[in-house]
Amino acid sequence: MKLEEFDYYLPRELIAQHPLIRRDSSRLLVLHRDRDEIEHKRFYEVVEFLQEGDLLVLNNTRVIPARLKGRKKATGGKVEIFLLQKKKMSSWECLLKPAKRIKEGSQIYFPQTRLTAKVISKEQGAKAVVEFTPSKGVEEVLAKIGQIPLPPYIKRDKGPSFEDRKRYQTVYAKKKGAVAAPTAGLHFTYSLFERIKEKGIKVAQITLHTGWASFKPLPEPEVEKNKIPEEYFIISKEAAAAINEAKKGKGRIVAVGTTTTRALETQATGCGEVKPGEGWTDLFIYPGYKFRVLEGLLTNFHVPKSSLILLVAAFAGKKRLLTAYKEAVKENYRFLSFGDAMLVI
Repeated sequence: MKLEEFDYYLPRELIAQHPLIRRDSSRLLVLHRDRDEIEHKRFYEVVEFLQEGDLLVLNNTRVIPARLKGRKKATGGKVEIFLLQKKKMSSWECLLKPAKRIKEGSQIYFPQTRLTAKVISKEQGAKAVVEFTPSKGVEEVLAKIGQIPLPPYIKRDKGPSFEDRKRYQTVYAKKKGAVAAPTAGLHFTYSLFERIKEKGIKVAQITLHTGWASFKPLPEPEVEKNKIPEEYFIISKEAAAAINEAKKGKGRIVAVGTTTTRALETQATGCGEVKPGEGWTDLFIYPGYKFRVLEGLLTNFHVPKSSLILLVAAFAGKKRLLTAYKEAVKENYRFLSFGDAMLVI
Protein backbone atom coordinates (compact mmCIF):
# COMPACT_ATOMS: atom_id res chain seq x y z
CA MET A 1 0.00 0.00 0.00
CA LYS A 2 1.49 3.35 -1.09
CA LEU A 3 1.58 6.37 1.21
CA GLU A 4 0.81 8.50 -1.85
CA GLU A 5 -2.71 7.05 -1.83
CA PHE A 6 -3.44 9.10 1.31
CA ASP A 7 -2.52 12.47 -0.16
CA TYR A 8 -5.09 15.19 -0.78
CA TYR A 9 -5.09 18.82 -1.87
CA LEU A 10 -5.01 21.14 1.15
CA PRO A 11 -5.09 24.86 0.29
CA ARG A 12 -2.82 26.81 2.61
CA GLU A 13 -5.59 29.28 3.46
CA LEU A 14 -7.65 26.47 5.01
CA ILE A 15 -5.01 25.72 7.67
CA ALA A 16 -6.49 27.35 10.79
CA GLN A 17 -4.10 29.84 12.39
CA HIS A 18 -6.28 30.70 15.41
CA PRO A 19 -9.04 28.91 17.32
CA LEU A 20 -12.59 30.21 17.16
CA ILE A 21 -13.77 32.35 20.10
CA ARG A 22 -16.13 29.59 21.24
CA ARG A 23 -14.56 26.14 21.30
CA ASP A 24 -17.77 24.28 20.47
CA SER A 25 -18.79 26.59 17.60
CA SER A 26 -16.37 24.91 15.21
CA ARG A 27 -17.90 23.00 12.32
CA LEU A 28 -18.51 19.27 12.49
CA LEU A 29 -18.55 16.99 9.47
CA VAL A 30 -20.50 13.83 10.33
CA LEU A 31 -19.51 10.81 8.24
CA HIS A 32 -21.95 7.87 8.41
CA ARG A 33 -20.09 4.69 7.51
CA ASP A 34 -23.18 2.54 7.09
CA ARG A 35 -24.80 4.65 4.39
CA ASP A 36 -21.94 6.73 2.93
CA GLU A 37 -23.67 9.93 3.96
CA ILE A 38 -22.13 13.25 5.02
CA GLU A 39 -23.82 15.88 7.19
CA HIS A 40 -22.56 19.38 8.00
CA LYS A 41 -23.15 20.53 11.56
CA ARG A 42 -21.64 22.59 14.40
CA PHE A 43 -19.67 20.84 17.11
CA TYR A 44 -22.21 21.65 19.83
CA GLU A 45 -24.67 19.52 17.82
CA VAL A 46 -22.55 16.39 18.36
CA VAL A 47 -24.97 15.40 21.14
CA GLU A 48 -27.60 14.69 18.45
CA PHE A 49 -25.47 11.82 17.16
CA LEU A 50 -24.78 10.24 20.55
CA GLN A 51 -27.22 8.00 22.38
CA GLU A 52 -28.01 7.26 25.99
CA GLY A 53 -25.54 4.63 27.17
CA ASP A 54 -22.79 5.65 24.74
CA LEU A 55 -19.36 6.24 26.28
CA LEU A 56 -17.03 9.03 25.20
CA VAL A 57 -13.38 8.25 25.96
CA LEU A 58 -11.16 11.32 26.41
CA ASN A 59 -7.38 11.74 26.55
CA ASN A 60 -6.66 13.96 29.57
CA THR A 61 -2.98 14.58 28.82
CA ARG A 62 -1.72 18.14 29.37
CA VAL A 63 0.67 19.90 26.98
CA ILE A 64 3.94 21.07 28.54
CA PRO A 65 5.91 24.15 27.37
CA ALA A 66 8.19 21.92 25.31
CA ARG A 67 9.95 24.44 23.04
CA LEU A 68 13.03 26.08 24.61
CA LYS A 69 15.14 28.91 23.18
CA GLY A 70 18.80 28.95 24.21
CA ARG A 71 22.30 29.81 23.01
CA LYS A 72 25.50 27.84 22.55
CA LYS A 73 28.07 28.68 25.22
CA ALA A 74 30.94 28.46 22.75
CA THR A 75 29.62 30.82 20.07
CA GLY A 76 26.44 32.45 21.34
CA GLY A 77 24.56 30.97 18.38
CA LYS A 78 20.82 30.45 18.72
CA VAL A 79 19.57 26.97 19.62
CA GLU A 80 16.06 25.53 19.84
CA ILE A 81 15.39 22.45 21.97
CA PHE A 82 12.07 20.69 21.43
CA LEU A 83 11.44 18.28 24.31
CA LEU A 84 10.02 14.90 23.30
CA GLN A 85 10.04 12.73 26.41
CA LYS A 86 11.69 12.61 29.79
CA LYS A 87 14.38 9.94 30.15
CA LYS A 88 15.53 10.46 33.75
CA MET A 89 15.18 13.20 36.36
CA SER A 90 17.16 15.79 34.40
CA SER A 91 17.65 14.28 30.93
CA TRP A 92 15.26 14.50 28.00
CA GLU A 93 14.99 13.10 24.52
CA CYS A 94 14.57 16.07 22.20
CA LEU A 95 14.91 17.56 18.74
CA LEU A 96 17.67 20.13 18.17
CA LYS A 97 17.66 23.03 15.76
CA PRO A 98 19.90 23.75 13.84
CA ALA A 99 20.74 20.06 14.15
CA LYS A 100 23.87 19.98 11.98
CA ARG A 101 25.59 22.78 13.89
CA ILE A 102 25.14 21.29 17.35
CA LYS A 103 27.64 18.59 18.29
CA GLU A 104 27.72 16.03 21.10
CA GLY A 105 29.13 17.70 24.20
CA SER A 106 27.81 21.16 23.23
CA GLN A 107 26.81 23.34 26.17
CA ILE A 108 23.66 25.45 25.91
CA TYR A 109 22.59 28.23 28.24
CA PHE A 110 19.26 29.96 28.71
CA PRO A 111 19.49 33.74 29.26
CA GLN A 112 18.30 35.10 32.62
CA THR A 113 18.35 31.63 34.22
CA ARG A 114 20.93 29.39 35.93
CA LEU A 115 19.85 26.49 33.75
CA THR A 116 22.25 24.92 31.25
CA ALA A 117 21.97 21.88 29.01
CA LYS A 118 24.60 19.51 27.66
CA VAL A 119 24.09 17.41 24.53
CA ILE A 120 24.80 13.88 25.78
CA SER A 121 24.17 12.00 22.54
CA LYS A 122 22.93 12.59 19.00
CA GLU A 123 21.17 10.33 16.55
CA GLN A 124 20.91 10.75 12.82
CA GLY A 125 18.92 13.85 12.07
CA ALA A 126 17.77 16.24 14.79
CA LYS A 127 17.09 13.74 17.58
CA ALA A 128 19.30 13.95 20.68
CA VAL A 129 19.44 13.52 24.45
CA VAL A 130 20.25 16.54 26.61
CA GLU A 131 20.94 16.74 30.34
CA PHE A 132 19.97 19.82 32.32
CA THR A 133 21.94 21.35 35.20
CA PRO A 134 21.16 22.01 38.01
CA SER A 135 18.92 18.96 38.13
CA LYS A 136 16.87 20.20 41.08
CA GLY A 137 13.76 22.10 40.01
CA VAL A 138 14.37 21.57 36.27
CA GLU A 139 10.69 21.21 35.40
CA GLU A 140 9.74 24.40 37.25
CA VAL A 141 12.35 26.36 35.26
CA LEU A 142 11.32 24.71 31.99
CA ALA A 143 7.71 25.66 32.67
CA LYS A 144 8.76 29.32 33.03
CA ILE A 145 11.08 29.62 30.02
CA GLY A 146 9.45 27.12 27.65
CA GLN A 147 6.96 28.00 24.94
CA ILE A 148 3.79 26.08 24.23
CA PRO A 149 4.74 23.88 21.24
CA LEU A 150 2.41 25.06 18.51
CA PRO A 151 2.84 23.08 15.27
CA PRO A 152 5.11 24.74 12.64
CA TYR A 153 2.18 25.38 10.30
CA ILE A 154 0.69 27.78 12.89
CA LYS A 155 2.60 31.02 12.42
CA ARG A 156 3.32 33.54 15.20
CA ASP A 157 5.71 36.43 14.54
CA LYS A 158 6.43 36.91 18.26
CA GLY A 159 5.99 33.33 19.42
CA PRO A 160 2.95 31.73 21.07
CA SER A 161 0.72 34.09 23.05
CA PHE A 162 -0.85 33.73 26.49
CA GLU A 163 -4.08 32.87 24.69
CA ASP A 164 -2.30 30.07 22.83
CA ARG A 165 -1.18 28.60 26.16
CA LYS A 166 -4.82 28.38 27.19
CA ARG A 167 -6.42 27.32 23.93
CA TYR A 168 -3.84 24.67 22.95
CA GLN A 169 -5.14 22.62 25.91
CA THR A 170 -8.39 20.76 26.36
CA VAL A 171 -10.61 22.03 29.20
CA TYR A 172 -10.13 18.65 30.92
CA ALA A 173 -6.31 18.45 30.57
CA LYS A 174 -4.77 17.07 33.79
CA LYS A 175 -1.72 14.84 33.36
CA LYS A 176 1.37 16.80 32.28
CA GLY A 177 3.52 15.21 29.60
CA ALA A 178 2.27 15.90 26.06
CA VAL A 179 4.28 17.86 23.49
CA ALA A 180 1.31 18.21 21.14
CA ALA A 181 -2.36 18.69 21.97
CA PRO A 182 -4.90 15.88 21.48
CA THR A 183 -6.71 18.27 19.15
CA ALA A 184 -10.04 16.47 18.81
CA GLY A 185 -10.71 17.38 22.43
CA LEU A 186 -10.12 21.11 21.93
CA HIS A 187 -13.75 21.58 20.86
CA PHE A 188 -15.35 20.53 24.15
CA THR A 189 -16.69 23.01 26.70
CA TYR A 190 -18.01 22.60 30.25
CA SER A 191 -21.54 23.46 29.09
CA LEU A 192 -21.37 20.84 26.34
CA PHE A 193 -20.34 18.22 28.90
CA GLU A 194 -23.42 19.17 30.93
CA ARG A 195 -25.66 18.47 27.92
CA ILE A 196 -23.83 15.19 27.30
CA LYS A 197 -24.43 14.15 30.91
CA GLU A 198 -28.11 15.17 30.80
CA LYS A 199 -28.66 12.87 27.81
CA GLY A 200 -27.25 9.88 29.69
CA ILE A 201 -24.01 9.71 27.72
CA LYS A 202 -21.10 8.61 29.89
CA VAL A 203 -17.51 9.86 29.88
CA ALA A 204 -14.25 8.09 30.77
CA GLN A 205 -10.74 9.54 30.82
CA ILE A 206 -7.47 7.85 29.93
CA THR A 207 -4.02 9.29 29.27
CA LEU A 208 -1.69 9.10 26.30
CA HIS A 209 1.11 11.67 26.30
CA THR A 210 0.97 12.91 22.74
CA GLY A 211 4.51 12.85 21.41
CA TRP A 212 6.60 12.62 18.28
CA ALA A 213 4.39 9.88 16.82
CA SER A 214 1.65 12.46 16.27
CA PHE A 215 3.67 14.77 14.01
CA LYS A 216 6.72 12.85 12.72
CA PRO A 217 6.48 12.46 8.92
CA LEU A 218 6.42 8.90 7.60
CA PRO A 219 9.67 8.44 5.63
CA GLU A 220 8.92 5.26 3.66
CA PRO A 221 6.78 5.38 0.49
CA GLU A 222 5.26 1.99 1.35
CA VAL A 223 2.91 2.33 4.32
CA GLU A 224 3.75 -1.03 5.87
CA LYS A 225 7.49 -0.29 6.04
CA ASN A 226 6.99 2.66 8.40
CA LYS A 227 7.20 2.67 12.18
CA ILE A 228 6.08 5.34 14.62
CA PRO A 229 7.78 6.41 17.88
CA GLU A 230 6.53 5.15 21.22
CA GLU A 231 4.15 7.17 23.38
CA TYR A 232 3.33 6.63 27.05
CA PHE A 233 -0.22 5.72 28.10
CA ILE A 234 -2.17 5.06 31.29
CA ILE A 235 -5.57 3.34 31.49
CA SER A 236 -6.85 3.13 35.06
CA LYS A 237 -8.89 0.26 36.47
CA GLU A 238 -11.87 2.61 36.75
CA ALA A 239 -11.64 3.70 33.10
CA ALA A 240 -11.21 0.13 31.84
CA ALA A 241 -14.21 -0.99 33.92
CA ALA A 242 -16.39 1.83 32.51
CA ILE A 243 -15.38 0.96 28.94
CA ASN A 244 -16.01 -2.75 29.39
CA GLU A 245 -19.35 -2.15 31.10
CA ALA A 246 -20.47 0.09 28.21
CA LYS A 247 -19.46 -2.58 25.69
CA LYS A 248 -21.55 -5.16 27.51
CA GLY A 249 -24.58 -2.87 27.28
CA LYS A 250 -26.15 -1.25 24.24
CA GLY A 251 -23.85 1.77 24.24
CA ARG A 252 -21.11 2.54 21.74
CA ILE A 253 -17.49 3.38 22.55
CA VAL A 254 -16.65 6.70 20.89
CA ALA A 255 -12.98 7.67 21.07
CA VAL A 256 -12.11 11.36 21.12
CA GLY A 257 -8.99 11.51 18.98
CA THR A 258 -6.42 9.25 17.38
CA THR A 259 -4.31 9.21 20.57
CA THR A 260 -7.22 7.82 22.58
CA THR A 261 -7.80 5.26 19.85
CA ARG A 262 -4.22 3.99 19.92
CA ALA A 263 -4.22 3.60 23.70
CA LEU A 264 -7.54 1.71 23.70
CA GLU A 265 -6.55 -0.59 20.87
CA THR A 266 -3.16 -1.26 22.48
CA GLN A 267 -4.88 -2.60 25.61
CA ALA A 268 -7.69 -4.45 23.83
CA THR A 269 -8.03 -8.21 24.06
CA GLY A 270 -9.23 -10.35 21.17
CA CYS A 271 -12.84 -10.08 22.36
CA GLY A 272 -12.66 -6.28 22.64
CA GLU A 273 -12.24 -6.00 26.39
CA VAL A 274 -9.87 -3.22 27.51
CA LYS A 275 -7.23 -4.11 30.12
CA PRO A 276 -6.07 -1.51 32.63
CA GLY A 277 -2.36 -0.74 32.62
CA GLU A 278 0.36 1.67 31.61
CA GLY A 279 3.40 1.57 29.39
CA TRP A 280 4.65 2.48 25.94
CA THR A 281 2.84 1.92 22.67
CA ASP A 282 4.10 2.11 19.10
CA LEU A 283 0.90 0.68 17.64
CA PHE A 284 0.70 1.84 14.02
CA ILE A 285 -2.85 1.66 12.67
CA TYR A 286 -3.50 1.81 8.94
CA PRO A 287 -6.14 0.37 6.54
CA GLY A 288 -6.54 -3.35 7.06
CA TYR A 289 -6.42 -3.05 10.84
CA LYS A 290 -9.33 -4.73 12.65
CA PHE A 291 -10.66 -2.49 15.42
CA ARG A 292 -11.62 -4.27 18.64
CA VAL A 293 -12.96 -1.43 20.78
CA LEU A 294 -14.13 1.55 18.71
CA GLU A 295 -17.62 2.11 17.34
CA GLY A 296 -17.23 5.85 16.78
CA LEU A 297 -14.40 8.33 16.34
CA LEU A 298 -14.24 12.08 16.90
CA THR A 299 -11.21 13.63 15.24
CA ASN A 300 -9.84 16.71 13.48
CA PHE A 301 -8.74 16.98 9.84
CA HIS A 302 -5.16 15.76 9.51
CA VAL A 303 -2.03 16.43 7.48
CA PRO A 304 -1.87 14.56 4.13
CA LYS A 305 0.09 11.28 4.18
CA SER A 306 0.39 11.31 7.99
CA SER A 307 0.03 8.39 10.42
CA LEU A 308 -3.08 10.14 11.77
CA ILE A 309 -4.95 10.19 8.46
CA LEU A 310 -4.00 6.52 7.99
CA LEU A 311 -5.61 5.65 11.32
CA VAL A 312 -8.84 7.47 10.43
CA ALA A 313 -8.85 5.84 6.99
CA ALA A 314 -8.56 2.44 8.68
CA PHE A 315 -11.72 3.20 10.67
CA ALA A 316 -13.74 5.09 8.06
CA GLY A 317 -12.50 3.38 4.89
CA LYS A 318 -9.97 5.04 2.58
CA LYS A 319 -12.32 5.94 -0.28
CA ARG A 320 -15.03 7.16 2.10
CA LEU A 321 -12.58 9.30 4.07
CA LEU A 322 -10.90 10.92 1.06
CA THR A 323 -14.34 11.76 -0.33
CA ALA A 324 -15.17 13.44 2.99
CA TYR A 325 -11.89 15.39 2.94
CA LYS A 326 -12.58 16.56 -0.61
CA GLU A 327 -16.02 17.72 0.53
CA ALA A 328 -14.49 19.52 3.53
CA VAL A 329 -12.06 21.40 1.25
CA LYS A 330 -14.92 22.31 -1.10
CA GLU A 331 -16.96 23.61 1.87
CA ASN A 332 -14.01 25.61 3.26
CA TYR A 333 -13.66 23.73 6.53
CA ARG A 334 -10.78 24.81 8.75
CA PHE A 335 -8.02 22.18 8.90
CA LEU A 336 -5.45 20.79 11.37
CA SER A 337 -4.92 21.60 15.07
CA PHE A 338 -7.06 24.72 15.50
CA GLY A 339 -9.46 23.63 12.78
CA ASP A 340 -12.83 21.91 12.58
CA ALA A 341 -13.83 18.39 13.56
CA MET A 342 -15.19 15.18 12.07
CA LEU A 343 -17.36 12.51 13.66
CA VAL A 344 -17.13 9.07 12.07
CA ILE A 345 -19.95 6.75 13.16
